[in-house]
Amino acid sequence: MMDRDVDMLIGEVERIISADGERDEKLKKICTLLHDRVEHYDWVGFYLVDREEERMLVLGPFRGEETEHTRIPFGSGICGQAAETGELFLVPDVANEKNYLSCSEKVRSEIVVPIVRGSEMVGELDIDSHRIDPFTEPDRVLLERICQMVSDIL
Repeated sequence: MMDRDVDMLIGEVERIISADGERDEKLKKICTLLHDRVEHYDWVGFYLVDREEERMLVLGPFRGEETEHTRIPFGSGICGQAAETGELFLVPDVANEKNYLSCSEKVRSEIVVPIVRGSEMVGELDIDSHRIDPFTEPDRVLLERICQMVSDIL
C-alpha cells in the first residue's frame, strides 16, 4: 500500500463518517471499503466493548467469512489482548502465536487496533489476512487514523 492509497482511503472514511446514517451502517461501509480496496484485508470487522458485560468484546459490523467468535473476553486471543492492553497488536504469522483464537484455517496474519475515546477503550478494528506478514507501516498509519475517526461515533 502506498501513502497516496492511505490518503485516499482516509478521505473516503471521512465521507462515510460525516454522512447521514446509523452508526452500524457506517461501520459496515468502512469494513466493506477496506475489505474491497486493500488486497490483503481478507476479513475486516469491529469488535465493540459490551456495555452490559464487563471486560467483554462483542462482534459488530464486519466483512468476510462468518466467525464463531462473536464474544471475546478481554485477554483472550489477539483481540482480547488488544482490549486488555489498549495497544495495537500485529501478528505476522498466527501459527507462532500461543493465544490466537482461530476464526478460519485460511488466516495467516492479523492486526488489531484499539479504538479509544478519551481514556476509555470502546472497541477495536480487527483485520485478518490469508498472507503471512503482509502488514506494513502504511497499514498501521491507515488503521490507527481510521480508529481515531471512528471513536467519535462510538
